[in-house]
Amino acid sequence: MTIQECVVESIQRAVSELEASVIEEMLEIPPDKKMGDYAFPCFRLAKQFRKAPALIAQDVAAHLKEEDLFEQVEAVGPYVNVFVNKVKIVELVRDAFASQEQFGSSKEGEGKTIVLDYSSINIAKPFHIGHLRTTAIGNSIHKLYRYLGYNTVRINYLGDWGTQFGKLAVAYRKWGNKELVEKQGIQGLLDLYVRFHKEAKENPELDDEARAAFTAMEHGDEEILSIWRWFVDISLKEVAKVYDLLDVQFDSYKGESFYMDKVDAVIEELKEKKLLQESDGAMIVDMSDADMPPCLVLKKDGSSLYTTRDLAAAIYRKKTYDFYKCIYVTAFDQGLHFAQFFKVLEKMGYEWSKDLVHVPYGLVSLESGKMSTREGQVVFLQDLLDEAIAKTKEIMREKNPDLENLDEVAKQVGVGAVVFNDLFNNRIKDVTFSWNKVLNFDGETGPYVQYTFARASSILRKADYQTFRPEDMKGEYLTDAYAQDLLKIIEEFPKKVYEAAERYEPYIITRFTVALASSFNKFYHENPILSAEQETLRSARLAMTKMVTTVLKTSLSLIGVQAPEKM
Repeated sequence: MTIQECVVESIQRAVSELEASVIEEMLEIPPDKKMGDYAFPCFRLAKQFRKAPALIAQDVAAHLKEEDLFEQVEAVGPYVNVFVNKVKIVELVRDAFASQEQFGSSKEGEGKTIVLDYSSINIAKPFHIGHLRTTAIGNSIHKLYRYLGYNTVRINYLGDWGTQFGKLAVAYRKWGNKELVEKQGIQGLLDLYVRFHKEAKENPELDDEARAAFTAMEHGDEEILSIWRWFVDISLKEVAKVYDLLDVQFDSYKGESFYMDKVDAVIEELKEKKLLQESDGAMIVDMSDADMPPCLVLKKDGSSLYTTRDLAAAIYRKKTYDFYKCIYVTAFDQGLHFAQFFKVLEKMGYEWSKDLVHVPYGLVSLESGKMSTREGQVVFLQDLLDEAIAKTKEIMREKNPDLENLDEVAKQVGVGAVVFNDLFNNRIKDVTFSWNKVLNFDGETGPYVQYTFARASSILRKADYQTFRPEDMKGEYLTDAYAQDLLKIIEEFPKKVYEAAERYEPYIITRFTVALASSFNKFYHENPILSAEQETLRSARLAMTKMVTTVLKTSLSLIGVQAPEKM
């Protein structure tokens, strides 16, 4: 049982008329520790008991004083303030931690599948810093749900179809050089894409050529399709390097092109269900009943759109995976698209459309400003990660010139710092990338948390204390304020995991790691561990340290950040 559950249980014995869930809802944590660990307000009971709240508080306090759980109970006006017995706190957290092989995990998701659509890079376009958001958020959500026992299917829904390929094919035919593109990779393709948009400003007919080229692709033109396949191969080879650095994997790379032969069936179904309407030569689904603009399904020239392919993909995924939820991690500005396409599926009679979830996020920018693929103003993620590793290596050479495996540790810390920074705030907030902030070893950063883990791991190595032993955590040795604060934070971990998954908010875990690291550093500063005056005291503090390293490593892994044991 958690500390809070024990408190609720004790209050329920004093106020049997209330359900445990109601008491839990009423329970407060005072803003000042001097006012107790928990406060129980009695306002809501006045009508039921026909008494003033202050008098009810006195009655409840009298009952609670008989409970072993509390070392102090105070009736303060209409509130009952309780101070939980410090030894009991140690025992409760210790037993909860020891009861699970993986603390904070659960089996609630057994037999349920979560499909996650994230990263979803565009072929022939650079994997830039803006793509980090969807990749990092999606990867963390996958890890959170796996930890809660769900089966997760990670899909990289490649943007490998659409008018942009018509543009690129036209650009390659007019100005491209095969050897140069092979050598330059995505940069060579980007240069062609940027040139197309510059030239099209002066020659609008280029856009018509691009649309015609894409229509030809859709109708099976082998010449253009062979160029397109080549673009795909070049792109996947390069992005694989980035995914390797991020330690991100996928179960499927089925992109938009995979669903092209499934689009016609969707169109026919929409016709059969009398949902399609003609509008200026194009085919739409009317969305006025949902207070949304019409959903465009087919263009005037008969070519499909992103929405058409998304409809086909959703139906395919339900048939293939029978998902409990299908989660799409994309930018906030795609909100209307997802609202429309979810609604179309609902109109088609698919009851499971309610299980589709759009997880939006804010934009990422550099201190110098926003990026634009069309203008060529982008920062390749590969370059940024390489620079993060190089900068980290310099910092670590200064801090620890004798560090073993410097290259590997610099990679873990440098890449981890970038990911941690991306996941530090609520996902809907825009992120501004700053080197000074990202690689700070003293602030609320990845390196700070990783360094704390390494420090704690070093203590355990020196003491040869590698296995957690519950019997070492004797309550009477861990009653000081710093130990108690640390225990209360550790106990919150299972709740934080559940909350982060339920809200699709990795930042809850990221912030938790900072709070845990900060609390441990205070505990370590105030409580000598290796030099503790008694062996039993030393063992208790070592057991606590082992608990911290376990939870820190687990929480970092849930946001896709590694935990080096030496820094």
